[in-house]
Amino acid sequence: MTDNESMKALPDKQPKFKLNNGQEIPALALGTWKAEAGEVERAVENAVRLGIRHIDTAEMYGNQDEIGNALAKLMKEGVVKREDVWITSKLHNKSHARVREACQETLKQLRADYLDAYLMHWPISTDDKLNPIEGPPIEDTYHEMEALVDAGMVRSIGVSNFSVKKLRALLKEVRIKPQIQQIEGHIYFRNEYNMHYCSVHGIHVTSYSPFGSPDSASMSGRRVNIAYPLHDPMVVGIAEKLKKHPAQVLLRWHTQRGSSTAFKAATPEHIQSNLEALAFELPPEDMRALTTIAYTMRFVDGEKWWVREDGPIKTLTDLWDGEELTGWPPGVSTYSWLSSDKI
Repeated sequence: MTDNESMKALPDKQPKFKLNNGQEIPALALGTWKAEAGEVERAVENAVRLGIRHIDTAEMYGNQDEIGNALAKLMKEGVVKREDVWITSKLHNKSHARVREACQETLKQLRADYLDAYLMHWPISTDDKLNPIEGPPIEDTYHEMEALVDAGMVRSIGVSNFSVKKLRALLKEVRIKPQIQQIEGHIYFRNEYNMHYCSVHGIHVTSYSPFGSPDSASMSGRRVNIAYPLHDPMVVGIAEKLKKHPAQVLLRWHTQRGSSTAFKAATPEHIQSNLEALAFELPPEDMRALTTIAYTMRFVDGEKWWVREDGPIKTLTDLWDGEELTGWPPGVSTYSWLSSDKI
């Protein structure tokens, strides 16, 4: 089989994960956070032409117009139909009290009639300048998102960056159970506590920053001197053994542990390489090795953005409820607890 034939075959082989409402979400998504102006439209066009069928965006990213332009062009050319592409967007923190209007604006920017998934980006309300404020209760905002499903504007709803404690509290109040929780996830921050909780309750996890996130650390004002997952000796060793790129190993690890994944890539070469993560499997011993790395690092902790002495989120513990450092709250570190009735 030639390289071109292999590339064309990949879209039909992409795994999907079934959500609790019966919808199926593609395993790999093109992430668009932190993309430069003018870069996103080209990246989306390249990605869809190569076979990506899941685009992850958010009002907060400021690039939904470009994504809409790219998708409209691709559909006009007959490359894909609307139903072929899964679009995930997220509710801006400043819009917790105006959910329907925010969704309508997102649909307009994306030039779409509906969203496949709409997530509450953070469990935090802000003003228009992104200063955290006491907004409406989280459950009230979520109820407005449920109404979007009723109206046919959105097919699946969910949350992002919720601790287990916050998610547990929300589940007591909802009519439509979240279909998706999007959280940071990589070999240095496996988020096992959150993933297991979601699994028990039938909530699919999408992981972001699968390669770690060096630029996120610098954006948040922290100086870190660490090895990132792409350069981890174990990852590099497994990649060399399997004759794969380290990024392919990391993406395949996510797929085999049951989470969809949003990755960032701008060039056709990187997008194609990442897609090829779906064309092989990691042996069980390599999955075990990657899932037992002791090093822990959360890159996107939100401290610079949301923690204020005079705001509702005064500490990282207020935001993450004890999960900020390792993903496990204090005193919880074993699967025996996870299998108990406390979950």
